[in-house]
Amino acid sequence: MMSMDRRNALKNIIGITTCAAGATLVPSFAAQAEGEAWSLTPADLGTLAYAELDPMAVAKIAYDADVRNKGCMYQVFHALITALAASESPDKAKFAAIPTALSVYGSGGIFSQGTICGNNNAAGMFFKLISVNGASAAPLLTNVSAYYEQTALPINTAEFLAGVADPDDEVALTPEVFAEKVGEPTVAHSLLCHASLTRWADANDMTIKQKGMRCQLLSASMAYQIAVILNTALAEGDLSVFPGKTAETTSCGSCHDTAGTMGASVMSGMECDTCHGND
Repeated sequence: MMSMDRRNALKNIIGITTCAAGATLVPSFAAQAEGEAWSLTPADLGTLAYAELDPMAVAKIAYDADVRNKGCMYQVFHALITALAASESPDKAKFAAIPTALSVYGSGGIFSQGTICGNNNAAGMFFKLISVNGASAAPLLTNVSAYYEQTALPINTAEFLAGVADPDDEVALTPEVFAEKVGEPTVAHSLLCHASLTRWADANDMTIKQKGMRCQLLSASMAYQIAVILNTALAEGDLSVFPGKTAETTSCGSCHDTAGTMGASVMSGMECDTCHGND
C-alpha cells in the first residue's frame, strides 16, 4: 500500500530523504541536462502526462491525518500530485517536484471567504497541469464540476469509508460515525463553498462548526472521483456515464459564452441557480 504521507511516499518510490516534516523536496533525478533542477513554467502547463491511478489510494492520501487538517484544496491537489509522483507517468519526477503546499490558500472557499470550494479550485489547478493521452484535460473539468454540483456527497458507502480510514484515528470511521458526524450527504447545486455548506448544514440541522468530517470526507470523495474520471478518459472510455452540464445550463450557455451578443453576457459553466436563484 502506498504511504499516505507525501514525503514517505516519495522516499519509498524514488529514494528521496528529508530530515524534517515540511522540508523542501529536491529530487535528484529532476535535474535537467544543464544541471539545473526542473521547475514549472507556463510552457509546461497542460503537458504533464497523467497515468492511471488507484482512486481509492488517491482518496486515502487525501484523508490521511496529516493531510486532511490542511484544508480541502490541499487535500485534493496534494493527493493527486503525490499519487502521480509515485505512478508510471513519464513525468513522475516533475510531479514530485511540484510544491503542493501552494494549494493551502483555497480552504474555506479561499481563506474562509466562502467563494469557490477548494475541491473545485484544486481540480482547476490540477487540470491545468496535466495532459491525457497527449491532449489537454481541460474539457474533463466539466464532468468534475458537474459531479460536485449534482451528486449527494460525501460518499458514504461502507467500502469507501473502510478504504480511506486511518487505523491510527481514535474513533474508527464507520457508517455509524458517519451518521453522527456527517449525517445525510447533500447535493451542493453550486460550486461555491458557502452554498454547499449551507445546504448541508440546513439538511442535517448542523452548525458550520461541525463541518470537519463532512468537508474532509467530501475532499476524499472528490479526489476519488477525479481519478475515476481521468482513468476513464485515459482508457478512452464512455464519459457520458458521468454527470455533465444540465439541459438548463446548456441552454443558457447559448448566451453565456464568449460569442454571446447579450449586453450582460459572461462565460459560465455553473448551474444557473448559483446566480439566478436557488431551490
